[in-house]
Amino acid sequence: MEARGRTALYVCCVLFTLTDVSSEFIHVPSSIHHGIEGEQVLLSVETRFPLDDVEIQGTWSHTRPSGIRTTLVTFRNEITITEMTYRDHLARKPNVSLLICKVNQDDEGEYHLNLNIDFLNGTGLVIKEERTVYVTVDVPVSTPVIEKSPSYAVVEDKANVTWTCSVERGTRVVFQWLRDNVTLGLSDRYLFSQDNSTLLISPVRKEDKGTYHCLASNAVSQERHSRAGELNVYYGPYNLEVNSDQGLRTGEVFTINPGELVFFDCLADSNPPNSYVWISKSRNATQVITEGPRLEVRSYRLAQAEEYLCRAFNNVTQKQNEAQFTLVVASLGTGKEKHSQDGSPVTPLAAITVCSLFVIGCMLLFFLRRTCHPKRVLMSIYNRPLSEQKRPHRSGHEDATEDFGIYEFVSIPGKMESAQASCRSLARLESVQDMHTTIYDVIRHVPETPSHSLLE
Repeated sequence: MEARGRTALYVCCVLFTLTDVSSEFIHVPSSIHHGIEGEQVLLSVETRFPLDDVEIQGTWSHTRPSGIRTTLVTFRNEITITEMTYRDHLARKPNVSLLICKVNQDDEGEYHLNLNIDFLNGTGLVIKEERTVYVTVDVPVSTPVIEKSPSYAVVEDKANVTWTCSVERGTRVVFQWLRDNVTLGLSDRYLFSQDNSTLLISPVRKEDKGTYHCLASNAVSQERHSRAGELNVYYGPYNLEVNSDQGLRTGEVFTINPGELVFFDCLADSNPPNSYVWISKSRNATQVITEGPRLEVRSYRLAQAEEYLCRAFNNVTQKQNEAQFTLVVASLGTGKEKHSQDGSPVTPLAAITVCSLFVIGCMLLFFLRRTCHPKRVLMSIYNRPLSEQKRPHRSGHEDATEDFGIYEFVSIPGKMESAQASCRSLARLESVQDMHTTIYDVIRHVPETPSHSLLE
């Protein structure tokens, strides 16, 4: 049974040799080890064969970054020979792994494993294996500290600022800069040192204002944040605007109702805050009205139109900005301001009001036409009884004299052949039902003192 096992192992060895798949015999989980100074590092090697069925022989050697190579351990099966100067510093594990106790900066470099494997099958076939592992030794990073030069606030476009980040402990530290928790990248105005520990901003601008942090890390430490550093930049004024919640604005023209009290606000982006001055430019003359960001205007004190100017000045940057507008006093009417803003010519309420007035007007016209029809008035005059016609009047006239006078009728143009009204012509009026005509007037002229001859 033992002979069959050895035969199978021999066959496997031959197959691995022919196909050059030697990695199946040993395996190194990691080719790079990041060691922390003062702690141990295990250079682990996994074997893929039973150690009792083979004879192994090998060495571990160390090559420093300077190029000096030293043989550390030589072993054969269970026998291990350690270089005398490292006997308290190194230990070979039961397999072919190597343990470095309390690594220091001198332990950094390449570790090379050279291994010979002889399978006990009587064939004398020896498998050679080699592996290289790189070891770094670092000191954990302490909390970084940042400094700013100059330490005071600066004026935009006139000063440069240098940020410096440093740590008390740590090797191979990687630095990173944040402004308002956003990573700073390459820029025409940002200059970083080779290790990113220094940041130069030249020149400083408005957008550089904010809170700065420095991050420090290395292979054996996570990112550590520095305390916040503030950069105060004096700038402005920028984006000066004049606004009002009242009246109607069209571009740079404000229209307000007569008798209205209006407030105007002048605002600009600036650090430190601006000083504001309001200037009136009426009648080709300028006059300072008031100071401060708000202007109060009483429309009854104004002419039809007047020009105003708001001037903002930054005392630190020595820069200023101006905004000019025209104030017009005119009746805006109900809802006019809303119409201008919404862009709608007629509101639903106005449309309902107009329709209601139109319907009421039509109804009034209809009733007036029915109650004051001219044709019915004429018919009532000519059809009244004789007794009623000769009924005395208040004037005291006698019978025939009460009807004395001159009667004038306005005829229907194009329809009547004679200018005099007769029973026949009035009868014809009844038949003209579909004609849109009107008898305009019936005028009775009564002389104040009729002549005696006319009475006879």
